[in-house]
Amino acid sequence: MLITDTHTHLYVEQFDEDRDVVIKDAMDAGVRRFFLPAIDSAYTQAMIQLQKAYPEHVFLMAGLHPTHVKANFEEELEHVIENLSKYTYHAIGEIGIDLYWDQTFIREQEEAFRRQIRLAIQHDLPIAIHCRESFREIINVLKEERTDTLRGIFHCFTGTLDQAREAISLNMKLGIGGVVTFKNGGLDKFLHEVDLSHIVLETDAPYLAPTPFRGKRNESKYLTLVIDKLSDIYRRDAEEIAEVTTANAKEIFGI
Repeated sequence: MLITDTHTHLYVEQFDEDRDVVIKDAMDAGVRRFFLPAIDSAYTQAMIQLQKAYPEHVFLMAGLHPTHVKANFEEELEHVIENLSKYTYHAIGEIGIDLYWDQTFIREQEEAFRRQIRLAIQHDLPIAIHCRESFREIINVLKEERTDTLRGIFHCFTGTLDQAREAISLNMKLGIGGVVTFKNGGLDKFLHEVDLSHIVLETDAPYLAPTPFRGKRNESKYLTLVIDKLSDIYRRDAEEIAEVTTANAKEIFGI
């Protein structure tokens, strides 16, 4: 199986002690493509170094995470713009609006989201959307900023069937990871009504490990557990789930 992890933070501190082992274990499990979403400028060099170490397998995104939008967000956006001219990026992300942790910079979050969408359109790149307690706010921005070429992924989609359909109507795929295995996650109740052509796989490692590892550090190798759950939901074999979702990722990222 060729499996694609469309959203993994392999460069963060939680992997400093065994990063190469984690990547090898993932590759042994069939995960051969790792897409790294950005957080802020503090992590840029770590991301670049990891991509250089695994140039055939690791692909970078550029962006400012909404929970890291602070008073200096203008400087951070300039950093994103500068790096887009220096290195090869395959998406703008993760970007969006987060109303769960802190609402101090709500206006700045929306402004940063809009401007990064425009960067994605300018560079013909997809977007990776972080959405927490903010689905309606994000949809409103997407509708206002959308173009025929704007495409992307609703990272860690945990919404309803109606929300899934609305996101898909805006040319977005649904990023499905460990939450689909949670007993009360809810996704398993309706996901069979969403065509598999709209689904991509992700871990959000080191976060949101699937059952039975929930609460522990997530790793890309655990995507096989997500695939097993999707295989049950869609009543298709694991190889087909991996093949279709990887093709969907290729459609989004263009590689």
